[in-house]
Amino acid sequence: MGNEPVEEEIPPSWEDFPEMVVNAVATFNSMGDRIQAEVGYIGKDYTNLNHYLEVYGVEDKEFFLQLLNWLDARAIKKSSEEMKRQLEKMKRQTSGKRS
Repeated sequence: MGNEPVEEEIPPSWEDFPEMVVNAVATFNSMGDRIQAEVGYIGKDYTNLNHYLEVYGVEDKEFFLQLLNWLDARAIKKSSEEMKRQLEKMKRQTSGKRS
């Protein structure tokens, strides 16, 4: 586009993150989702967590779990907000039909 990229504006690549973070994100993306009707996403299924801890050779399990919980909390919040938006949209559509 003719502009030189500004170093501070370039998003980080995976190589910029510590291995623990990359492994936590990979684990998070590999775990199954738990979903309930009317509620939506309620978090990851941690059933196979020990498998991932072993595969990645995680020694600091407490920090690894903190990373997973942080990712999960963000995903739950995003899902909840989307469910609220959809519910409000449905309410507006049905209230308009009654008029």
